[in-house]
Amino acid sequence: MSKPSELIGWNDYSYSYGDREIRTINPSIQSGSTVLFESYEDMQLHEKGQYPGITYGTGGLSTQKSFEEAICKLENGHISRAFPSGINAIICTLMAFTQSGDEVLLTDNVYGPTARFCHKVLAKYNIKITHIDSNIGSEISQYINDNTKLIFLESPGSNTFEIQDIPAIVKIAKKAGIPTVIDNTWATPLFLKPLDLGIDVSIHSATKYICGYSDVLIGCVTVNKKYSEELDEYLHTVESYTNSHDCYLALRGLRTLQVRLSALQNSAFKIARWLETEDIVDCVIHPGLESHPQHNLWKRDYSGASGLFAFTFKEKYSDKKIALFINSLEMFGLGYSWGGFKSLVTARQYKRDGKWVHDGKHLIRLNIGLEDAKDLISDIKSSFSKL
Repeated sequence: MSKPSELIGWNDYSYSYGDREIRTINPSIQSGSTVLFESYEDMQLHEKGQYPGITYGTGGLSTQKSFEEAICKLENGHISRAFPSGINAIICTLMAFTQSGDEVLLTDNVYGPTARFCHKVLAKYNIKITHIDSNIGSEISQYINDNTKLIFLESPGSNTFEIQDIPAIVKIAKKAGIPTVIDNTWATPLFLKPLDLGIDVSIHSATKYICGYSDVLIGCVTVNKKYSEELDEYLHTVESYTNSHDCYLALRGLRTLQVRLSALQNSAFKIARWLETEDIVDCVIHPGLESHPQHNLWKRDYSGASGLFAFTFKEKYSDKKIALFINSLEMFGLGYSWGGFKSLVTARQYKRDGKWVHDGKHLIRLNIGLEDAKDLISDIKSSFSKL
């Protein structure tokens, strides 16, 4: 786990007013469209494409840059860029690195909107989307051909929690000259540093753990040096930027990320291990548990676990029974997203292109929040009694 001092922003920010300096521990929220040049010569440099600074609000102002610098340092990347949402970060990445005639390899467990964008938008522009196993490793070599131009991973998947063998995939991808992208939202930059493992692009829905309070929509992308220019050229063309106030809140959340994740991890482990002892439960799907099929990969590559996991029941309950269980929970909100301070629950059946051991069963996904773990266990246990 990274040290608090590595969560950039512990330094102060200074401004001048009159003949005195104003020093704050947070950056100002800078917003605006027009950015003034110091001189005509600087404006001419911009016209020639040689100006090193920001020339318009869509280039991202100081608050956005502060957040991007913080994420970049934490990810050990070359550049980081902020986006209005997690899915916007994913969309811009896919658009930046693909063109008509390409093939994208997409793990079967990716975030639903990611797959939807690939199949409903990229496919319209003659980009082939091929699903690959959610727990894939070196077998990825079987899918690579001359048209394969991007590999998109999500490890663990945020619904079904399969883990890919990242170093094995990276080794094959680099040999073939194919960039690799990972949605790293579950682990955050604290528990997995994909670029250190050779991944080229790391994406986060900062909406979730990084912000931490379920009140901001924001995403971020961090890229290594090799692919940074390609991403920046695309972003310059589409003029993507992020609201300054959201960047401020994301930076504020980043500073407490370690404290919150430590608490969430501990509570999630307590609840997951308790669930494994319950007769009503068939399988607890948590990468940090020894029972998880890819636990060894988690143990090798990750330094911790977040508060999101799932379980299934032994009995194949009807929707009516599942509704009875879910509606009986008092401490879990019924809603999408995760990573915030409040515990949440969702329940649905998933299908996979490949072999799926939980086919036909409801996955009860728990986002463990900052409530007391004993209280959450008591709430789940009480709802179990309804079944």
